[in-house]
Amino acid sequence: MKTVNIHEAKTHLSRLIARAVEGEEIVIAKAGRPVAKLVGLTHPIRRRKLGLARGKIVIHDDFDAPLPEDIRRALGG
Repeated sequence: MKTVNIHEAKTHLSRLIARAVEGEEIVIAKAGRPVAKLVGLTHPIRRRKLGLARGKIVIHDDFDAPLPEDIRRALGG
C-alpha cells in the first residue's frame, strides 16, 4: 500500500488512478496523517437501461395545477 501526500496526489492523480485500477491501494495523507484511500472498483459500472418503468408511472394532466386552498394552508402557504 503506497502513501502519498495531497500535493503529490493532485499532481499525479491520473497515474494513481491507473495503479488503483490495477488493484493497488493508495493512501492519501495530509501532514503525514492518512485521510483517504484510493482503490479501484471491484465491479464494473453497469449502465441503466432506459424505459424500465415505461407504462408503470402515470403523470396526470393536472400534475402541476395549484394545490387546493386547505392543503396550501396546512403546508404553511
